[in-house]
Formats: sequence, C-alpha cells, structure tokens
Amino acid sequence: MRAARRGSARRVVVMAAIASLGAGLLAGCADDGNDEDSSSSGDSSGKTTITLGLFGTMGFKEAGLYDEYEKLNPDINIEENVTERNENYYPALVNHLTTNSGLQDVQAIEVGNIAEVVATQADKFEDMSKAAGVQKANWLDWKWQQATTKDGATIGLGTDIGPMAICYRKDLFEKAGLPTDREEVSKLWAGDWNKFIEAGEKYKKGAGKDTYFMDSPGGLINAILSSEDEKFYDASGKVIYKTNPAVKDAFDLTAEAAEKGLVQSQTQFQPAWDQTISNSLFATVACPPWMLGTIKAKSQPDSAGKWDVAQAPKAGNWGGTFLGVPKSGKHVKEAQKLVTWLTAPEQQAKLFSKMGSFPSAPAAYKLPQVTGGKNDMTGDAPIGELFAKAAEQIPTQVIGPKDQIVQQGLTDNGVILVTQGKSAEDAWDNAVKTIDNNLEK
Repeated sequence: MRAARRGSARRVVVMAAIASLGAGLLAGCADDGNDEDSSSSGDSSGKTTITLGLFGTMGFKEAGLYDEYEKLNPDINIEENVTERNENYYPALVNHLTTNSGLQDVQAIEVGNIAEVVATQADKFEDMSKAAGVQKANWLDWKWQQATTKDGATIGLGTDIGPMAICYRKDLFEKAGLPTDREEVSKLWAGDWNKFIEAGEKYKKGAGKDTYFMDSPGGLINAILSSEDEKFYDASGKVIYKTNPAVKDAFDLTAEAAEKGLVQSQTQFQPAWDQTISNSLFATVACPPWMLGTIKAKSQPDSAGKWDVAQAPKAGNWGGTFLGVPKSGKHVKEAQKLVTWLTAPEQQAKLFSKMGSFPSAPAAYKLPQVTGGKNDMTGDAPIGELFAKAAEQIPTQVIGPKDQIVQQGLTDNGVILVTQGKSAEDAWDNAVKTIDNNLEK
C-alpha cells in the first residue's frame, strides 16, 4: 500500500496501494527520488515511450492495462516512475511544475492536492476536456468538477473514488445481540451519525469489554466529515473549519464516542492499529472499497467471510486520484490518448476487478467486473453493487488546498487525545492551535 506519514496524509496516501479485492496487500514500487531523470523518449526499437509519474500502487501495471494498451498500440512503450509515498511525490511534483522541468508525460494528482494544483498550477496542464474521445458525462459530476478550473479547463481525468460504507464483523454483531443482515444493519443508523453512536452503545452493552465498536476516532471523524458538502473551506476558498458547525459537531460526536469507550485509542495505518485487525478487536470501520484490501492484508485467515458491508449513515467519499498531462511533456498527444483510455469506464471496471480501485465512471457500474465484484473477507456480498449505490449519493464537496493539514490536526492532535483522557474542549483547543500553526507555515 502507499506508505505514508501519520494522520490524514497517511490515509489519502494509503488508499490506492492496499486497494486489493482478492490479492491482499501489494508492495509499492518505490523510487522516491529518480523522477527527474526519467524523461519521455523513443526507445531503440523506434517506439514512442510515454512516462507516467505516479505514487503508491495505482494498479495500472498490475492489472495488465499497460500490456493491453501496448498491444493495441504497437508503436507505444509505457514506463511508470513510482514514488512510494505521496508526501514525497507531491512536493517534488510542485517543484517540477513551478520550474516547468523534470515532468513526466503523465502526472498523477491525489484528491487531497487537486484543489491546490487547480488553483496554482492549472496553466501547466493540458485541458483534458478538449482531448479526443473525452466526454464529461463519463464521470461523476463532482469528480469532474474537482479537477476543473473556474474558466472551465479540466486539468486531469479521474481514476478511482472512495465511496464510503461501513464494514462490520457479522460474528461480533451477533455476539452483541445486534442484527447481522446488511439491510437491517444499515437501518440501525440510516441518515444520522448520532444513530451510529447509539448502535455503538448497544454493541458495547452486549459485547462487553473484549472488543470495541469502531477501529479509531480518526476513522470516525473522517467518515462524518466526508459526508458534508463543506468542511474546511467554503466555495470562495476561505478557511472555515473553526466556524463551520459541521466540523465542530463531527468533532464533538467523535469525542463523545471516545468518552464512551466506543472507539479504540488507535491511529489508523500504524502497526498497532494493524494488529487490532489481526486480533479482531473491533467490529466496524469506515470503509471505502480499498479498505477491504487493508482488512484482508492484516486479518487472520479465519476472518474470511466474517465481514459484511452496510451503507454508511450518510454518503461520503474517502480517496481518489487524477491523471494530468503537462504541457511541457515530449509526447503530449500520445499521453492524452493514453490517459483517455486508462480512465475510460471499461478500464476503470477492469482496475476494480483486479485491484479494488472503485470507478469514478458511472457507466462502469453496469459492467460485469463491477456488478459481479466479490471479496474474500465479505464472502458473497455484492460489493460492486453496494459501493456503486454509495457512489451515486456522494455530495459535491468543497476541497481546499490544505485539507490534509486540517484533517491531520483534528485526528492526530485532536480526537485521539480524548481516548487518552483529555476533555473534548482541551482536545479541540489543541487541534486548533496545531492546525493554525501549520497553516501559517
């Protein structure tokens, strides 16, 4: 999986590399510093080499898409240059964009960075809305808009998204006296995150002290905020996290869950958190499709089939990436053609079936690779259909240039402290202080 630093940045980097439905954890193809030397060119056979700058394991190579494209286009050779961690990839990308040098023919942009790139570097990218074969209707509207400037230029085409669900352990729910059927489970908290906490209290009462209802406070607050239209910025670009009642409400509800002992005192994607999956110590986790790869990778074999997927209280999105074509690339037209093909519904469906990256193209939801999607951990659950339903309800959310900084402050310097004995008020004050200091840097 895409290794990353702690907190929100960890989550957004992690999402694509462990996005494996059937194959478990995939090792990232790491090269954290050689992208400056990998310029596009023709090889000794006379083929045109198209280079892609990526981070983590985006799965195109692993799913066989490069091989397929090269067979369809014998004059093309594809090379990817991968940086394992987005925290290393993105600063280098910004530097290359600023100097307009060292760029690959195709560059990936993570959803947590797309707003900043659109606002500050859009002139360095081709407008993919004008590329041959590109149709705006092929993408979810909110996904398309995330990469589109105020002037209407679309600097990148969407690959995956992270429609939110709740993955839960059927055996632990049964032991706690809660329903196990996914429709009945969804009804427990339909439409209201407060009902989710109420379900957690019922779980704790029935399950006792051996397990927790949910994996982490960071996972909970992230899930709640992912379902809001606005969280840290408003549409004008103003930072509003301190004045937006939705943010404080999410923080307070998560703090309440922590005070009641419903969430573990864990930070997601740390070794100690991984171990709680292995030891089956929690019953629910906020769950985009790629999270199933994490669960599979960290679980004991006897956990297979014990998980299921319920709808989240409110639809939200956690994750996603874009592919853009820098204007300074040596093979712009060829790169545009490749990006258009890689992000077409048919290829997005293939990527889901092989790697678990859920499509941002609604047309893919009707293809057999998605409708027939299954996962070892969730048995016969029709996960493709379940996540497609969630995807179609995701709100169009305002994404700010420093969302990762705010999110990390709320989790690593905020709600986690409540599980360690601090009051919700003190935890909020500490988070605000940390966030504001980091925003000023």
